[in-house]
This record gives sequence, C-alpha cells and structure tokens, in this order.
Amino acid sequence: MSTLLFSLRSVPEDEAEEIRELLTHHSINYYETSAGNWGISMPALWLRNNDELETAQQLLHEYHYQRATTQREIYLQIKKEHKNKKPLPVLIKNTARFFLYLAAIAFIFYVYIRMLFEFGL
Repeated sequence: MSTLLFSLRSVPEDEAEEIRELLTHHSINYYETSAGNWGISMPALWLRNNDELETAQQLLHEYHYQRATTQREIYLQIKKEHKNKKPLPVLIKNTARFFLYLAAIAFIFYVYIRMLFEFGL
C-alpha cells in the first residue's frame, strides 16, 4: 500500500526537484501526484513500498537540516550586504508607482461610494 512521504503544497520547485533527485539517487521507489487542473488535489510524493519509509524519512530529515542551514547562510549573506528589500527604500525608489497605485485605490473607492449613494444600495 502507498504511503505519503512528503506533501509538495507550497514547496519551492527547486526544493521539490532536489528531493526527487535524492530519492532517485538512493533508489527509493516513489511516485508523484499533482495538484490537478484546478489545484485542489494534493501534490505529494508517495512511497510504493512501506519498507523504504524509514530510510526515506531519514534522508528527508538530513536533507531538510542541510537546506535550512544553507538557506539561513544565504539570508544572512544578503542581510549583511544590505540587499534585502525593506519597505521605505523600495517606496523611495518607486515613488511614482506608489502614488499611481494609491490613486487607483482612491478612484476605486470613489466609484464604489458614488455608486452606493446613486443606486441606494
């Protein structure tokens, strides 16, 4: 009977690809289900053989520990180089876009309120 190994919902594509490669490299027999046409099914990796579950879980645990360490180092490097985006510098850099969006939001509210009073809704 098949066993759920890893849900792929909200998982970055690079991480999913690395997990697929890891399982293939260690000859673990698995299959993948997609989210379907409307995205309501469960995208996941399933094991065909329950005997491989413990090995696969151990591999995933080691992989996630390594990935967390790597991603934390990348984040700290970006933060150290001040390349992470903060709201105020982005706002200053894109002032025109900010005011354009603000004007569009104000216009939508104006039209909504005007229609509310005109039609008596």
